[in-house]
Amino acid sequence: MRIIKFIFLKLMGWNVQGHMSKDVKKTVVIVLPHTSWHDFYIGAFTRKIIDLPIQYVAKKELFDSPFGWYFKWMGGEPIERSSSQNKVEQIVDLFSSKEEFRLAIAPEGTRKKVTSWKTGFYYIAYQAQVPITCVAFDYSTKTVKIAEPFYTTGNYEVDLKELQNFYKGVVGRVPEFT
Repeated sequence: MRIIKFIFLKLMGWNVQGHMSKDVKKTVVIVLPHTSWHDFYIGAFTRKIIDLPIQYVAKKELFDSPFGWYFKWMGGEPIERSSSQNKVEQIVDLFSSKEEFRLAIAPEGTRKKVTSWKTGFYYIAYQAQVPITCVAFDYSTKTVKIAEPFYTTGNYEVDLKELQNFYKGVVGRVPEFT
């Protein structure tokens, strides 16, 4: 753990602002802006520093590959991504089946510039009855910002504005995509 902190905080110059409570055993962690593959290792360092397991979902075929063990070790959970399968329902079922599950999702759904977020993260949190935890990777200040858990009201438009406020002024690795 000391070496991870030394590399991330001292050599790379990043810092972590805020924290995730160990008492919040289930949450949808939305990470923005997602503009680069570099976000993956920033997230991996952050996960080690906050010392909490945080999972992600990926198509099940990745877990059948020779690297399947790696994806699982890194917190991956396989889901069926065919059009006949409801991804929100599958992930809500994952929340129901686990005692502890913190799911990281990038609401943009891509690393390119987007004008709106996908809605799946919201409906997963709402249907699973778990909070949303906002996490921002601000490359302009080299700060990982972690917000307090946000509990959805069922009013997507109102809740979305509240969530988006957390990310105002945050700059991604590729600034023109934020």
